[in-house]
Parts: sequence; structure tokens; C-alpha cells
Amino acid sequence: MTTTLRPAGPEERQDGGGRARPYDVCVNSRRVGRIRLATDARFGPAAGRIEALEIDPPDRHRGRATVAALAAEEVLRGWGCRRIELTVPAAAEAALRLAAALGYTERSRRMAKEPAPSQLPAGSQDRPLGEAEFPAWFAEAHAAYVSQLTTNGMSRERAERISADGHRAVRPDGVATPDHVVRILAHDGVDVGHVWVAMRRPGEPGGYVMDVKVDPAHRGRGHGRTLMLIAERECLAAARETLGLNVYTDNAPALKLYDSLGYRPTGYLLWKPIL
Repeated sequence: MTTTLRPAGPEERQDGGGRARPYDVCVNSRRVGRIRLATDARFGPAAGRIEALEIDPPDRHRGRATVAALAAEEVLRGWGCRRIELTVPAAAEAALRLAAALGYTERSRRMAKEPAPSQLPAGSQDRPLGEAEFPAWFAEAHAAYVSQLTTNGMSRERAERISADGHRAVRPDGVATPDHVVRILAHDGVDVGHVWVAMRRPGEPGGYVMDVKVDPAHRGRGHGRTLMLIAERECLAAARETLGLNVYTDNAPALKLYDSLGYRPTGYLLWKPIL
């Protein structure tokens, strides 16, 4: 029997060379599932994504998903993609095993928890980001995001544009932007870091930590934990029942911190190069 992908709709074209298309997964021309492929909105046409892959219940456990995923690589290679990504829910153990068998590795994971009230450590106080502080904070956040994107393989030119456009989109009114909170942490009167929480974000059920940073000179003293406690407090004040975040797999200290605070994985971003 032959498993193939058959277009299930017209190809969608986006600005900048992006494209997407749904396919039926077929065995000898019989539809047994569906898959949707697209290029990555951030990384552009050189990066592809498997946005959805589902095999109908009667045809599961027969290797259909494996062959469909391999066929998807061929389609994306034909589109000019050089890498492929997919996001797998943490509870989808079979999909995680399949991805590992196909050579995907974890780039980052999403985590979440129910926020709980707590006390800040002695000597720690926080305050909102001030209007006069916003330009410098914005420039620092932009530079950090550009660095993160280029480290993950994006060109600097594209990273500069994605970061600037993204930050302006989510903070159009600066410190007055609704549903966004930036708190500055001071310890013994010295500013040591900040946390930025979005109380409403598309696709997120609760609050979401957009950024958290401890200044290099003050790391290793528990301030990261304090900033996350502040994020939980702000989330509770906004009546948000969950607090989520994304963390890169190679950031071992952050993973250890979030695990100790009770965050649990909700999804994994996996990737592999297409040779």
C-alpha cells in the first residue's frame, strides 16, 4: 500500500513569500487523515511547519503518521525550506515518540501553572516601569530579542524587523498599553531586573510572561524567583487563572527555576534540519 499526500485545498500565499496548504493523507487514494503545512511566520520561507497532522482512528497504529510526516518533509523541501518545526502538546505521548524517532529535537517548551499568593523576600520591592524609562527599556528588549532570533538561525536584518514590529504591535501605547504590565524589581534600593506580563494574548488562556530578566551583576541571588512571584501576583490581581511562559531547552537554570515553582510543560517546540 502507498501512503501519499493529496492537496485538499488551494495554496495560500502570504506577503514575504509565505505559503500554506492543507493535504489529505491517502492510502491507495483512500483518505485516512489530514495534514497542514506552512512556512514559519517569523523565520520566513526557509522554515517550514507541520501545523496539524491527524490520522483517522481506524487507520492509526499502522505507520500512516510516520509516512505522512516524511512526505511532508519532501513537500517542504520542494518549497525551499531548510528546516522544519512542529509543536506537540505535552500530553501527546505517541506524537512525541514519533517525532523523536524521526529525528526532531526540542528547541523550547511551553509551561504553565496556577498562580498563588506569596510574600516577596526581605529587602525586595517592585514598582511599575515609568514613562521616562520606557524608551531605554524598549531598546534593551528589542536588542535582546534580536540576539535570541539570530542565535536560532534568523538573519539579522529579518530579526531586527520582526523584533521591532512585534514589540510595537504588543506595546503600541508604551507603558499605557492595556493588559500589559512591566514591573521593576529593586533589592536594597538597587534595581536588579524586570518582568513583563501580558494579561491577554491571542491563543493564551491566561496571563503570559513575555520577558523576565535579572541584570548580569545581580544573578545567582534568587531575584529571578522573586520576579516570577511578582508575575504571579499581577496575574492574580488581573483575575487570570493560569500563567504561562516559553523557555528554551538550553537554558538549564531557567528550567530548574520554573520546575521548582510548580510550572509544568504544556507543549514542546521541536525542529530538525531538512538536508
